Amino acid sequence: MIKNNKMRIAVNTRFLMSNKLEGMGWFTHETLKRWVEWHPEHEFIFIFDRPFSEEFIFADNVTGVQAFPPARHPLLFYCWYEWAVPRVLKKQKADVFVSPDGFLSLSTPVPTLMVLHDIAWKHFEKHVYYTAMKYYNYYVPRFVQAATRIATVSEYSKQDIVDAFDADATKIDVVYNGSHHNYQPLRAEAQANIRAKYSAGQAYFLYVGSIHPRKNVPNLLRAFEAFKKQTKSPLKLLFAGRIMWQGGPVGELLETLSSKEDIVFLDYVPNDLLPKIVASAFALTYVSLFEGFGIPILEAMYCDVPSITSNCSSMPEVAGDAGLLADPTSVESICTQMIDLWESPALRQSLVEKGRIQRQKFSWDLTAKRLWDSLEQIMPNK
Repeated sequence: MIKNNKMRIAVNTRFLMSNKLEGMGWFTHETLKRWVEWHPEHEFIFIFDRPFSEEFIFADNVTGVQAFPPARHPLLFYCWYEWAVPRVLKKQKADVFVSPDGFLSLSTPVPTLMVLHDIAWKHFEKHVYYTAMKYYNYYVPRFVQAATRIATVSEYSKQDIVDAFDADATKIDVVYNGSHHNYQPLRAEAQANIRAKYSAGQAYFLYVGSIHPRKNVPNLLRAFEAFKKQTKSPLKLLFAGRIMWQGGPVGELLETLSSKEDIVFLDYVPNDLLPKIVASAFALTYVSLFEGFGIPILEAMYCDVPSITSNCSSMPEVAGDAGLLADPTSVESICTQMIDLWESPALRQSLVEKGRIQRQKFSWDLTAKRLWDSLEQIMPNK
């Protein structure tokens, strides 16, 4: 296959939004920024679903196109992917289409690389809005079959996709995720400043992410309560993520805990501050019930911070031997790992050192290269 001819590569960039980059947005941002720099011989068409910022037009070989309507709920998903995107692909004479958000168009003959990060919705249907669930259940199996090639972010997710949709494993590539360059170790003085501001000067366990049922926050709170009672440790527990628990089970549980004064909810933390909070933590406590990858585990490793994480889904794959694995359904299991880490400085240092090795398996440079290798497999002869 000839792959050096000039290609017109169209990409779904609807998650590139100023000051709103989160999981899929960062994946899109970090891979595309490298692609356009590494491959000036190709032309890239970035397809947005609303007015876009010039900050995302990374180079001269990028053209931004807005396709109406904004794809923000299932009916508009259909309109955007099945009507708007095919029109753009045809008008722009795209040779290939890349869709990093797990959806694609069934109405175009253009070879398509779809990135399906995970299928968490398949495992937690009761936590997904009814209309979204109907859309996912109907369309995602069809997307999986229609995609010329699929990329995903862990070996676990690859097998999950194969099992759920009877997918062809030979057309699925694992590209992993990376960590933003801002995640790096902090000097002791800088850590002390962060702790003085956010944890009353004390060391702390840290959770990063939204307060969502599959994130297992109630069991983490119960484990911390047991940890405090058994150790009398001054450690605190910080939550860095959007607070959605007011009046809900997490808020009700919090009120019953004797350790509630040592639990701090920071709500949303800006991207320039979060790496410093991670790097100042005693340990990350990320005991989710399910993750397609688990980027906070990797970000902690890049900050020389060990993790206590779950022994299920993709998390052991990311943590390797650089994290302590707990049964997320067992408060006792989580608490035991917290106690072990607190009582053994040597264990903590060993995990930090192992993390410096484990993290070398994951970077955005590697992600971009692996994803490009996947794309090359669907590039047509010209």
